[in-house]
Amino acid sequence: MNVKNDLQGLQQIMAGQEVSRPESSARMESTAAGAATGADEATLSPAASLAAQTAADSDVRMDRVAGVRQALAAGTYNVPSSAVAGKIIESMLGQ
Repeated sequence: MNVKNDLQGLQQIMAGQEVSRPESSARMESTAAGAATGADEATLSPAASLAAQTAADSDVRMDRVAGVRQALAAGTYNVPSSAVAGKIIESMLGQ
């Protein structure tokens, strides 16, 4: 996977998109401090909305993804070197 090419493609897609920023943000009262703070707001572009919808409709097993994320965060994620070597060889052979 060539990340640079993917980023360039995303930039081309986003070149025609306009980023909108709300004119005024809502105010929320902090219960801990009793002071008002600005609320953050985000608006997805049409391309991002499409990407999010595609991801939601995919066959990705989110339970597995969550497990890998937890293992990475805990520092316990381990992949056997033989599995890595096998995938490298398969990739080199075009399989």
